[in-house]
Amino acid sequence: MTQEIAISNNWKKPFFLIWTGQSFSLIGSMLVQFALVWWMTEKTGSAAVLATATVISILPQILLGPFAGALVDRWNRKRVMIVADGVTALATLVLVFLFWSGKIQVWHLYVAEFVRALGGTFHWPAMSASTSLMVPEKHLSRIAGVNQAMQGVLGIIAPPLGAFLMGLLPIYSVLAIDIVTAMMAILPLSLVHIPQPSKKLEGVVSPRQLFRDVREGLRYLASWPGMIILLGMATMINMLFNPAFSLLPLMITRIFKGGAMQLGVINSAWGAGVILGGLVLGAWGGFRRKIYTSMTGIIGMSLGTMLLASAPASMFFMAMAGMALSGFMNPITNGPLFALLQTRIRPEMQGRVFTLVSSLAAAASPVGLALAAPVADLLGIRFWFYIAGGVSLLMGVAGFLIPAVRTLDDLPTVQGSDEAQEPALVPVQVTPSD
Repeated sequence: MTQEIAISNNWKKPFFLIWTGQSFSLIGSMLVQFALVWWMTEKTGSAAVLATATVISILPQILLGPFAGALVDRWNRKRVMIVADGVTALATLVLVFLFWSGKIQVWHLYVAEFVRALGGTFHWPAMSASTSLMVPEKHLSRIAGVNQAMQGVLGIIAPPLGAFLMGLLPIYSVLAIDIVTAMMAILPLSLVHIPQPSKKLEGVVSPRQLFRDVREGLRYLASWPGMIILLGMATMINMLFNPAFSLLPLMITRIFKGGAMQLGVINSAWGAGVILGGLVLGAWGGFRRKIYTSMTGIIGMSLGTMLLASAPASMFFMAMAGMALSGFMNPITNGPLFALLQTRIRPEMQGRVFTLVSSLAAAASPVGLALAAPVADLLGIRFWFYIAGGVSLLMGVAGFLIPAVRTLDDLPTVQGSDEAQEPALVPVQVTPSD
C-alpha cells in the first residue's frame, strides 16, 4: 500500500486544524522570547547573560535530541505533542507568577528557557513525523513551503508586536498570552486523530534500550550514504552561516556605517525573502526530483551571501538584495529536503533520525561561533561571508554530481505503507532523466 492510498482524501481539514493551532502557539512562544530577552537586556545589560540564555536554549536539542527522538518513536505522538505544549505553558505560567509577585531572578529565566526548549525538543520530531503520515507525499514540499512562509511572517511581525505589547501591558500579561495560545494548540490536538506507525515500538523502555534505539538510528543513517553526505552539508552550513549572521550587526556598523534602523531593514529583507520563497515553494512544489530543488536552493543561498559580502559601503541596497535572495532560497533548500526525509525514512524511525540530524547540525553552530570572531578580527568581516558562500556553493554543485546524493529520490517511498522497508544500502546508480 502506498502513501497515496493510505492517507485519507480528506487530509486537509484535520491537518490544517492542527497546523492553525500550532501557528498560534508559535506566535505566543515568539512573544515570550522577545519579552524575556528584552527584560534581561534592560535589567542586566550583560552580554554574558544573553549568551548564557542562548546556550541554555539550544542545549536540550544538542544533548537530549537523539534520546527524545527515540522516545517519540516509542510513544503516542499525539500525546507527546499535547504534553510538550502543556509543559511549555506550565513553565510560562510559573514565570507569570514570579513576575507578578516581583520575585523573578535571572536564574528563573534560565530554568524556564531550558524547560521550554526541552518541550520543543520533543514536540518538533513528533509533529514532523506525524506530518508524513497525515499529508500525501506529493504535497509535503508544499506544506514545508507554507511552514517556511509562516516562519518568515512571524519573524517579521512578532518583534514589533512584542515591543508594542511590552509598552502597553506589564510583562506578566504579555507572557500570559503564550498560555492562551498553547491551549489553542492543545485543543485541536485532542480532537483530531493522528496516525501512528504501523510497526510502532513498545512504550516501556529501559535506559539500555533507549541507548540501543539511538544506536539503531545512527546505524540507519550510516547505511544511507547519501544521507550521511547531506548531514555533512547541513552541519557545514550551520557552522558557516549562523556565525555569519551573528556578525551582521558589526557589518552594518563598520562597513555600512549604519545603526539599528539599517539592521532592522536588512533583517526584514531576509524575512521578506523567506516569505516569498515559502509561498513560491508552496505553489510550485519544486522540481520532480526534490534533491535538485534543495541543491538549487543551496547554490542560491550561497550567491546571495556572496552578493551581500561584495556590497560596497555606498550600496546598501545591494546588501539588502543579497539578504533577500538568501532568505528566498532558504525554504527552497529546506522544504524539499525535509519532504524527502519524511517519505524515505521508515515511520517508526523518523523521531530518532530527525532529532539526530538536527542535533548534529545544531552542535556545529557553537564551533562556528568560536571560529568566526577571531577570523573576522584577523581577516575582516567580509571574509567569513565569502567563506560561507564559497564553501556552500561548492557543496550545492557537488550535490548534482555525487550519485549517492542525486539519486536519493530513487529510494523506495516508505511512508504510509504497511510493509516497512530498509533504505538501499547502495544507492540506485541511475542517470536522472529530468
